[in-house]
Amino acid sequence: MIYANIVLTANDAQDVSEVRELLRQHGRLSRKEPGCSGFDIFQSQADPKVFLLCERWESEAALDVHRTAKGYMEIYQPKVMPRVSRVAHRSDLVE
Repeated sequence: MIYANIVLTANDAQDVSEVRELLRQHGRLSRKEPGCSGFDIFQSQADPKVFLLCERWESEAALDVHRTAKGYMEIYQPKVMPRVSRVAHRSDLVE
């Protein structure tokens, strides 16, 4: 299992609503992809500009395919990425 946790911070507070909606669209598409075991999107209560993506993929191959899928190519990469700073964390499940 691949666990990917990504912290996104909107560069501009005016983009928060749009980033939130784009992430919702991206999440809906991603959850339908083969090999996706989970794709959760959180928004910080302390700082609304901060989002956390918690992704679970069955394999590295499934994650690779995700990066070529519609949600990634048409929403995440061209519309979300230019509006955020991104810190990705490959993680191990502790419990």
